[in-house]
Amino acid sequence: MRKVFETVLVANRGEIACRVIRTLRSMGIRSAAVYSDADAGARHVREADLAVRIGPAPAAESYLRIDAVIEACKATGAEAVHPGYGFLSENVNFAQALEAAGIVFIGPNVGAIGIMGDKIRSKNHVASHGVPVVPGIDEPGLDDDRLVLAAEKVGYPLLIKPSAGGGGKGMVAVQRPEELSAALAAARRVAASAFGDDTLFLERLIARPRHIEVQVLCDQYGNAIHLGERECSLQRRHQKVIEEAPSSLLDEATRARIGEAACEAARSVDYTGAGTVEFLVSDDTPDEFFFMEMNTRLQVEHPVTELVTGLDLVEWQVRIAAGEALPMAQSDVVLTGHAVEARVYAEDPAQQFLPSAGTVLELAEAAGEGVRVDSSLLPGLTIPSDYDPLLSKVIAWGADRQQALARLDGALAETSVLGIHTNIEHLRSLLADDDVHAGRLDTTLIDRKIVHQQFRRPHDAELAVAAVDWLFRERETRGETGAAGRAGSAWRSDGWRLSGPRPRTVSFDLGGGEHREVSVAWAGDTAAGRPGGAVVSTSGGSYAVVPDRDGQAVEVDGVRRPLRHAFGEDGTIWLGDAGWSARLVARSRESRLADTLAGIQQAEGQVSPDVRSPMPGTVTSVAVANGEQVSAGQPLLTVEAMKMEHQLSAGIAGEVSINLKPGDLVKADQVVAVVRAADPAPGPEQKGA
Repeated sequence: MRKVFETVLVANRGEIACRVIRTLRSMGIRSAAVYSDADAGARHVREADLAVRIGPAPAAESYLRIDAVIEACKATGAEAVHPGYGFLSENVNFAQALEAAGIVFIGPNVGAIGIMGDKIRSKNHVASHGVPVVPGIDEPGLDDDRLVLAAEKVGYPLLIKPSAGGGGKGMVAVQRPEELSAALAAARRVAASAFGDDTLFLERLIARPRHIEVQVLCDQYGNAIHLGERECSLQRRHQKVIEEAPSSLLDEATRARIGEAACEAARSVDYTGAGTVEFLVSDDTPDEFFFMEMNTRLQVEHPVTELVTGLDLVEWQVRIAAGEALPMAQSDVVLTGHAVEARVYAEDPAQQFLPSAGTVLELAEAAGEGVRVDSSLLPGLTIPSDYDPLLSKVIAWGADRQQALARLDGALAETSVLGIHTNIEHLRSLLADDDVHAGRLDTTLIDRKIVHQQFRRPHDAELAVAAVDWLFRERETRGETGAAGRAGSAWRSDGWRLSGPRPRTVSFDLGGGEHREVSVAWAGDTAAGRPGGAVVSTSGGSYAVVPDRDGQAVEVDGVRRPLRHAFGEDGTIWLGDAGWSARLVARSRESRLADTLAGIQQAEGQVSPDVRSPMPGTVTSVAVANGEQVSAGQPLLTVEAMKMEHQLSAGIAGEVSINLKPGDLVKADQVVAVVRAADPAPGPEQKGA
């Protein structure tokens, strides 16, 4: 295999940087990584041959700095740059700057990026080449007043979309006219923050829409082929969650038509490299499709196409950028079997999918026949709140769709990430859904289902193990235990007793205001002098508990069960089993007493005056002034973390005390505002006093 470049710099981070580096290594090409201060210990930095620091944690000061990336190219001798996706991957100025510096951009030409990077311009452009488009209003420079007037002609429901956007960011569905003004303001704010351009346009919201995208490959000699389509309809907040190839909706005739439309869109801008043309298809009329946009880069979900075609898309991006011609024609492309991908995010589904940051305390990733994992994870890795929450992708191939779904579910059950909240349990719930199994998909399915999804709480047996380990940890902290046995475990070989003959009670905070108490009594030593287990009592009964020494399983009433558990530096305990995980906090005597006193002092039904941030993040807007009178439910400020906004509102009416401004950083559970209720009017007996 001929080496096409000596060194390629990967201008990205996370799982996509690791994935690109893997292909570069297989091609015999030296890889160079870039990293921010927050990513100094990241996996992509460790796996690259060279790495260059380019700035502090905020993306605007590191990964989005064109000058810093070009300086990194010069420092490493990189002849080409692979941009991955996100960040600078579709930035015209970046492509132009690389060209001026004599560095090859592994992507399309500047003209193609410019046309397709503007959703308004691209829609008009492809329509002039016979590609069908969604009805809407897409004139440049539309202000809010013109958009409000245009909305009446487009009709409701409609969709607000940022012209320079991607990945669903800034897209807002509007059902009624009275919602439009607030939605436009929110969309502009997100678009300006994410893309530096707040231009918006409107589209008709298609009934029962399915999101179908087509992968294209084009070389510098006019050859353009498509590699089939991907079904990307399982989305939440316009962000893809599960993708598959091919789509179960399309027949062969429609597949050929939509593929040719995608190639025509690419040919219209003299496209080169790998690109994706996205279409909306109504589930009611699957032979009808409408162009949405073209992503002039690699897609997050590209692995499913690779698995059904046998082609390495990153390799062909590199080869095409180096001037090679495609050796295959459209007739050579054969789709074999079925592939499904699930995105593992750092988020807490049980808390409205709030972003989660922290340290990976324990990690297990799947392997096996038909299973692929593209990951950025490492044990001990700190997950910052500065970037997108995508951690890894679990992909499965099968001879048919049902086998692929079954393999993916099994792979997710083998995946454990303790120390941060993830969506793995949610993903497995989706894969078990009857509509998903039957292929009855649309882009609103998750939003409809999530309302009814129940997230399981820790079982009594799991709480029993956590309580025993917690008590050992407590004694270890006080220096009352020996050094033998597994670090951090209750089950050491020094024969210690938990706390003498008297049982100890551990109270756990499970979140959401739920507390559980567990009583632990030591059951004595074994003949070998090792702890023989504990009798643990919960509200649901008593259990004989003997964990394994490796901390990956537990014996309960004589039955050995898998159960992963790990301690956080903040004293939390994380449990994990078959894709499920939970964070427990052992409550101190002081916190239990404080809760009791608060309960006595707080009248039934009274709402706390404190407004707390549910996550660490950055204040993006403040809607009220300090000292202003606010009503219950009124928005006060907005906090952003991992590219997701969360609006915080007043719980009660009264005078607000707030001293934050846009750009301020806040911590999880930090009090960001206080609303002081007005004193009640004096009663008749008080007036006469």
